Amino acid sequence: MAEFTELEGQDGVRMTWNVVPGTKQEASICLVPVSAIYTPIKPFPSMPVLPYAPLRCRNCSSILNPFCVMDFAAKIWMCPFCFQRNHFPSHYASISDENLPAELFPQYTTIEYKSPGEASLHSVLLFVVDISIIEEEMTFLKSALSQAIGLLPDNSLVGLITFGMLVHVHELGFCAVPKTYVFSGSKDVSRTQLLEQMGFFLNKSKPITGVIAGVRDGLSSESIARFLRPASDCEFALNSVLEELQKDPWPIPADQRSSRCTGTAVSVAANLLGACFPGSGARIMAFIGGPSTEGPGAIVSKNLSEPIRSHKDLDKDSAPHYHKAIKFYEALAKQLVHQGHVLDLFACAVDQVGVAELKVAVERTGGFVVLAESFGHSVFKDSLRRVFQTGDKGLGLSSNGIFEINCSKDVKVQGILGPCASLEKKGPLCSDIIIGQGNTSAWKMCGLDQATSLCLIFDIVKKDIPDATVQSSSSQFYFQFLTYYQHSTGEMRLRVTTLSRRWVAGPGSIQDLIAGFDQDAAAAVMARLLSFKMETEAEFDPIRWLDKALIHICSRFGDYQKDAPSSFSMSPRFSIFPQFMFHLRRSQFVQVFNNSPDETAYFRMILNRENVANSVVMIQPSLISYSFQSAPEPALLDVSAVAADRILLLDSYFTVVIFHGSTIAQWRKAGYHNQPEHQDFSLLLQTPREDADAIIKDRFPVPRLVDCDQYGSQARFLLAKLNPSATYNSDGPRPGGDIIFTDDVSFEVFLDHLQRLAVQ
Repeated sequence: MAEFTELEGQDGVRMTWNVVPGTKQEASICLVPVSAIYTPIKPFPSMPVLPYAPLRCRNCSSILNPFCVMDFAAKIWMCPFCFQRNHFPSHYASISDENLPAELFPQYTTIEYKSPGEASLHSVLLFVVDISIIEEEMTFLKSALSQAIGLLPDNSLVGLITFGMLVHVHELGFCAVPKTYVFSGSKDVSRTQLLEQMGFFLNKSKPITGVIAGVRDGLSSESIARFLRPASDCEFALNSVLEELQKDPWPIPADQRSSRCTGTAVSVAANLLGACFPGSGARIMAFIGGPSTEGPGAIVSKNLSEPIRSHKDLDKDSAPHYHKAIKFYEALAKQLVHQGHVLDLFACAVDQVGVAELKVAVERTGGFVVLAESFGHSVFKDSLRRVFQTGDKGLGLSSNGIFEINCSKDVKVQGILGPCASLEKKGPLCSDIIIGQGNTSAWKMCGLDQATSLCLIFDIVKKDIPDATVQSSSSQFYFQFLTYYQHSTGEMRLRVTTLSRRWVAGPGSIQDLIAGFDQDAAAAVMARLLSFKMETEAEFDPIRWLDKALIHICSRFGDYQKDAPSSFSMSPRFSIFPQFMFHLRRSQFVQVFNNSPDETAYFRMILNRENVANSVVMIQPSLISYSFQSAPEPALLDVSAVAADRILLLDSYFTVVIFHGSTIAQWRKAGYHNQPEHQDFSLLLQTPREDADAIIKDRFPVPRLVDCDQYGSQARFLLAKLNPSATYNSDGPRPGGDIIFTDDVSFEVFLDHLQRLAVQ
């Protein structure tokens, strides 16, 4: 596994098959698709940034890279993708074997180019704030926003929209008296109506033809500056507005929900930014504290007698507002992608707010999503602070990304699962099978950061197996990923990653395939693919699909005698894969019971943007044990790990749990850790807390910390993730001292059934 992590450290890529099945038939019987999880702008300290334009192939537009064949005497290079011979331009005249440009160094398979003389642009932020929330939540939110405004760079432009029953656009350029423009929340407002009502054409007449877009096309900079001003100029005005912000004054009958026009407010924000700063990588940050009940995008009616949709309602197609809201947000997503703007969502409420409906707009624009119970919760406050952090601890926010791909002619692209939107660039690279954002070889990434990871699914289209001589001479597939983006410094950059992978075909290829299988990457890809199928395919049975795939994989790559389950074994390259699949079957991505559609949408959105290591933690959490007997050590994710004299630290990505065994909890309650003679016990309590803080500090969104004791109510956060090797109907007591009340099968029983079916 170490060599795959090493490759990721060089290029930011993890592939499921690092030796690629060479034909269509071979790839189809491997079941795990040929795919790559790629982090487009992962920081590499040793990667050179070149201050000149890249050299492109004149046939396929791929970029000069270390895999090109060189003829230094004739000053010609041959493209590995289309075999076109290209001449070097005059400024490469001194090129030779001893004098290579950086892009041809074999270690620089990932390299970056920056455009010289490009002006840096200011960031644009538009806060969209829900005021239909209780006073206590209002206080928490105002405090968090004031802190966030203090962290903004001086030259970033800021605007404010508040909404409840009505939408209020605040004019920040007029400090003498607070001034707002009010729009009805019950109907959508077009861009033209918005500009006319907000007085954009009072001093400058409206253009007769063409699209109104920014200062260059029809708007004066003075009219834009009334609503979007530099943070340094309007910090006082903005804080004054926030201080005076009151809960929505409209009375709410006892049998009704608050009026909240989330859809209209976000649409007004999109139209305002589309008119003032098109193509600028601006961000709409929506802070929502309850369900949308008014206007387009409403998820439930105001009557409390109507419950908010559940998974059961969505399965039965009995959620009256769902499809209408999805259609509205899909149109909004298309508009935001076209404008190059990002929608970030901070949803803080005990009830659902509509994350499931907003998902399409947030995901296609590459926005963040943070889900918490309250605006006063550390998950929200710390996550918001992380967004505005700069330097090494910052997220490295970038914008205006375009991602393109080039492959060898026998490889096509089925699509991408991740935070991007198709640019519908059709061509020979597009596969007939479409998964996620497909039928294109270029994608828009309005917002991306250093951790954003895309899952690319490939289609091997080679049908015949060539004879051995041909195979040995040309047995490489090439992939090139191009990411154009605006760096957080404001520079336009192009990141180029070029990969080469050997392909194999024929009866003797199975050992090569096994040697190149990355089970961690495969688990992450299967989880994304499964989530996608659950959302898009009617009557899809995820457990059956996973089990069939796993049985076929074990049957094809396992080592066994037919009909002899006891003889079954797997190579170390595959040995943990069944365990990953067992935990994936039990995970929140598959088991939607006890989760709301909002929570499920949130978990899947985070999964779809994270790298392999983080995805694996979501599927199979890590467990560390602390005791007097030994140093902190990894423990089996099993109920047998629970002991009275142990502390367990569980990291399931979304929650970090510190679990105290019953004896440890009793000692702590007795205050032994405060007595000088029990310093070792004090240290034992402190160590897991420090380790948990270290995990939380490096993660975004910030996970929830649960501190609990054995037999306490919150112990469920740990027990739900453990393998139920001892349940209420097990034969005898187990040494672990705990049992799980479940009818789920344990991993041992699962593996036993798997072996029996695989050897048939």
